[in-house]
Amino acid sequence: MNNDQPALDGYCPVAYFVADGPLKGSAEFASTHDDVIYHLVSADAKAMFDAEPTKYVPAYGGACAFGMSIKENFPIDPTNYKVSDGRLFLFLKNDDTDALELWNKENEADLIAKADANFSA
Repeated sequence: MNNDQPALDGYCPVAYFVADGPLKGSAEFASTHDDVIYHLVSADAKAMFDAEPTKYVPAYGGACAFGMSIKENFPIDPTNYKVSDGRLFLFLKNDDTDALELWNKENEADLIAKADANFSA
């Protein structure tokens, strides 16, 4: 990722947890965590993120969770996501594949365990 570009294509990581879905953030409310820029939707969202960034950053550094479970690095569609057990998982979605659909057909706990192991390897 270009370090000058915001993660999540500019979507607000806090919005996945507190809104009805992903919302585009603004450079006006930007925060940096682990050298990654995030755009937030408001001063309140920025304050929430700054207080607990690890609560809001996506799993696997923003890589596709399904891809990570099979040792692949797929690009993500930031509007194709799932919040599960307080973690934000992002997924590939294109004309051929909806990785969230594939994820939901499998045992999620098993996939998370595989993805966690592959990401930390």
